[in-house]
Amino acid sequence: MDIDVADLARITRTEAGYRCEFGRDFDHAPQVIWAALTEPAKLAQWLAPGTIEQRIGGRARLDFQDSGIVIDSDVSLCEPDHLLEYGWSGPGEPDRRLTWTLTALQDGCRLSLVLRLPDGDDVARSCAGWDAHLDMLAATLEGVSVKFPFEVFKAAREAYKARLAA
Repeated sequence: MDIDVADLARITRTEAGYRCEFGRDFDHAPQVIWAALTEPAKLAQWLAPGTIEQRIGGRARLDFQDSGIVIDSDVSLCEPDHLLEYGWSGPGEPDRRLTWTLTALQDGCRLSLVLRLPDGDDVARSCAGWDAHLDMLAATLEGVSVKFPFEVFKAAREAYKARLAA
């Protein structure tokens, strides 16, 4: 499977680690995307079963049952239909933040996801995982149920490894 490198996240080295920015355009209103990012029934379709309380200081809890990974964190930014940020770390792990920004377009919405990773993280793995989950989000928004696309993940991981090595 080939990956279009133009679709890969933009990765920037920071003092603390890495900043990875993904962008996707959707033919859906921000409210529809917001629901997919925050409503438990929709989250389970493309990310993992869980809940995200839509308020600053609320809990963000996601249970990736197949892998045993549980995210139990806090919501640090929340502006409904526009901005959501929460931690993406398990208990005792270094802080990782996800920031989702929705911007209305004439015929839909631009989704921006910024992932902050500490030094020592497998950046290629994390970015490839988010590429796969964003593909799952796109399918969910179109009413299509899909399993985690391992082939997309593997191809994207290799593309990220090559980019980071360059």
